[in-house]
Amino acid sequence: RTAMTTPIVAGMGVAAVAMTGRAAILAFEAWKTAPPRMRKFYEGGFEPEMTRREAALILGVRESAAKDKVMAAHRKVMIANHPDAGGSDYIATKINEAKAKLLGGRGKTPF
Repeated sequence: RTAMTTPIVAGMGVAAVAMTGRAAILAFEAWKTAPPRMRKFYEGGFEPEMTRREAALILGVRESAAKDKVMAAHRKVMIANHPDAGGSDYIATKINEAKAKLLGGRGKTPF
């Protein structure tokens, strides 16, 4: 009786290993071909007068972020939204206004 169950158990073990290997290969291929994860930036309308909170949301930093963090975040967001690269002039102005607000500037850029 045990002579008949040994091949069945061994066969089930081989099948389990094969199915696990297949799942691992499929997961690796999906990971390899997945698009790069993008950081989510501020979505939504703008307040009439920009606040520090809104400026921090636009740049993706804390309200109390250090100058170098604000500058790096501004650069990253500006590269993605620069008017010369097809971005909006209005959005670029708001990004610059956010940087000025967090760095203690006037808050509005004169035009």
